[in-house]
Amino acid sequence: MLDSLFRPRSIAIIGASREEKKVGHAVLKNLILAGYKGDIYPVNPRAREILGIRSYSSLKEINSSVDQIVVAVPPPLVVETLREAVETGVKTAVIITAGFRETGPEGLRLEEELKEIAKRGNIRILGPNCLGIINTAIGLNATFAAGTPPAGKISFFSQSGALGIAILDWAIGNNMGISKFISLGNKIDLTELDFLEYFLNDPETEVILGYIEDVSDGRRFLEVAKRATKLKPVILIKSGGTEHGARAASSHTGALAGSEIAFETAFRQTGIIRARSIQKLFDLALAFSSGRLPEGNRLLIITNAGGPGILAADAAEREGLDLPLLKKETIDELKKGLPGNASLYNPVDIIGDADSRRYRFVLEKILMDENFDTLLVILTPQAMTDVKEVAGIIKEKSRETSRPIITCLMGEARIKEASHILRTAGIPTYTYPEVAIYVIKKTIEFNKWKNLPFEEPEELHDIQKDKAEKFMDSFIKDRRTEITEADAMDFLSLYGFRFPKRALAKTAEEAGRLAEAIGFPVVLKISSPEILHKTEVGGVKLNINSKKEAEEAFLEITSNVRRLLPDAYINGVMVYEMIKGGKELIAGITFDRTFGHMVMVGLGGIYVEVLKDVSFRIVPVTRRDARAMLEELRAYRLLKGVRGERPVDTEAIVDQLVRLSRIVRDFPEIMELDMNPLVVFEKGAISLDARIIISQKI
Repeated sequence: MLDSLFRPRSIAIIGASREEKKVGHAVLKNLILAGYKGDIYPVNPRAREILGIRSYSSLKEINSSVDQIVVAVPPPLVVETLREAVETGVKTAVIITAGFRETGPEGLRLEEELKEIAKRGNIRILGPNCLGIINTAIGLNATFAAGTPPAGKISFFSQSGALGIAILDWAIGNNMGISKFISLGNKIDLTELDFLEYFLNDPETEVILGYIEDVSDGRRFLEVAKRATKLKPVILIKSGGTEHGARAASSHTGALAGSEIAFETAFRQTGIIRARSIQKLFDLALAFSSGRLPEGNRLLIITNAGGPGILAADAAEREGLDLPLLKKETIDELKKGLPGNASLYNPVDIIGDADSRRYRFVLEKILMDENFDTLLVILTPQAMTDVKEVAGIIKEKSRETSRPIITCLMGEARIKEASHILRTAGIPTYTYPEVAIYVIKKTIEFNKWKNLPFEEPEELHDIQKDKAEKFMDSFIKDRRTEITEADAMDFLSLYGFRFPKRALAKTAEEAGRLAEAIGFPVVLKISSPEILHKTEVGGVKLNINSKKEAEEAFLEITSNVRRLLPDAYINGVMVYEMIKGGKELIAGITFDRTFGHMVMVGLGGIYVEVLKDVSFRIVPVTRRDARAMLEELRAYRLLKGVRGERPVDTEAIVDQLVRLSRIVRDFPEIMELDMNPLVVFEKGAISLDARIIISQKI
């Protein structure tokens, strides 16, 4: 579908100019200098020729067919240009012109008009307000950036034109090969998803980079990203995820979620590698562009300086990498050619006076050892170090192994030429050991993800969906948005969730009778759709052991609430069987406007919003997803048992999360859901409270 965008046989530059500082001039010049072999048609009614190429007064004057137009004329003229493009059979339009929705109502009106023309005329649009497009394979540089990067296997899309220019300049400066570059602009038609899907199937793309501020279709993004990352690394930098972007929410789960968490979850769940800064985007691009991925977690470090080697080892341990010993035979061979004060273990320290001959000797011996998956070579440019020669040897030896070799050349002036040699050979090189360890860890994680088999969501056969539908129908009929206490528990019980014995008391005497019937000890809680944090208003009493205590607790709870919240509607007081022991968690559902429903689990109780030890996954959630959620919690070690405590039933928690995922797939009306606390024992789990918020719009 996008071949006409990336491989046009002919291009017309609408707004081509003879003035060097004009965008239309820069685009035309870039096309010529990049060596584009197709037909180029400058369009400018006031020029007969531009940069030695005949110019045309309009598209209609061009007698040959035009596959693509690049538009750099004022906003009011863009609409008419697009109409003319439709009439003449143009397939794609790259609209560089700015001044549309980003400028206000009039710009938005023009943008909507462009959408309508494109839809009726079956023409695809990149932009408006974009930098343009590059495909180095055919010499296509239809941008106004300065220069064209070398050809390579990295493709990049960016929602920021300025950042795109920086990326291109970095690629040129570091001799980093680029396959394709796209500036998305306002995304009135083609979006990041179109290009992610295109690059997924593009044989000229091996690594996908991107800068995004939002996603146009969250569900499609998840589907495409999951397919893409099973074939190629996708590295994205995402901005605009601060607390100011999070929506207001009335449940614990909703309050803990936000757009930043939703995107972080989406990336984790689809295998996308998230770069936290532009520098990290560059660093990761270098590592993955080598095309080599570690088969395992074992790292071997060679260094000519003890300090950097120790720093690398420390960073590796923090990242969870293994630092294995070499085989005895390898160590014996190394002893024959290294000084007596060299360290022959891991890191292998070949001492500061190491020259290129010593590096060659060590590399030859070590590369015959099978006890590692990735090799990190550290070099500090000391007086006796022939840095350029060492780089040449690393380049030579890299050809003799399929395992990744990462280099760390520390310094600036003396390592420039050597760094250029290595990068030209496709060997990633970094200035600091911690950065090298970071990218090694990311390559290991990606290869693990890539080889992970696909898992389908589990089918549940013990649910009572028909009865649950009747409940939901009644909630919607009564125009209820908040379902609390008994109703929420009754509804969730139909999907296999367990709750304590319970009953609603309207009077103190009734509370006493119900407590006696349930069996002591009991818990009393205020029942009101308007009160989320019951403990904050004195609405909870624990460990009640007699009928009289239950009656007194009822009066005290209702008195506290009426004093602090005189206008709150009170259903009564719930009397619960008291559950003792276990570990308290929270589990729930929230709804993200981009990606849809998310399941949450975390350390529960009254401090959940303070500690924020939580993990999310986007629905549908598989059992593997649910286990990974638990392992991400800081409290996971508590669940596994510490200091003689017995571990809790983590599979029971997994089961709860899978059931939450299923219930919102069946009932998308649910916007938020809390089960807090969810108490987990050595065997089984039970929720002590539940609250559901539904939408009447679905």
